[in-house]
Amino acid sequence: MKKIWLTVALLATLIAPPAQAYTADELRGDCQAADEMYGGQKSTDPYQSIRSARCIAYVAGFADSYAISNFLAEQVGVKLNAYCLPADADLSMRLVRAVTIHVERVPPQTTVGPARLVAGALAKAFPCTDSLESKK
Repeated sequence: MKKIWLTVALLATLIAPPAQAYTADELRGDCQAADEMYGGQKSTDPYQSIRSARCIAYVAGFADSYAISNFLAEQVGVKLNAYCLPADADLSMRLVRAVTIHVERVPPQTTVGPARLVAGALAKAFPCTDSLESKK
């Protein structure tokens, strides 16, 4: 009987989506607030400022962590090429806009995690022109 419960518990963890501290719906709302802020829509609600800052920080942190991953991959002769960010002065605004457009197309209550949504958004908005060949 103990083995049956252990098997059921193991299967439940494999089937259930992983718990996330930040959801796709939160990302959607936060990035919409940030997009409005970049668009010049002022809000007197401090909660909106926090939401927009959370989106900007999440997306920028995601982009920075990818840049480090790409750098480390290049050290062993691999180029990830998931997306290629331009060196623009308004890059933060463009990142937020790309994510906002992408997540607005995702159904509410999706089980797709925010990291996958951001990765998909950046890959669509900033495709690489390089080939995926090894650098060696």
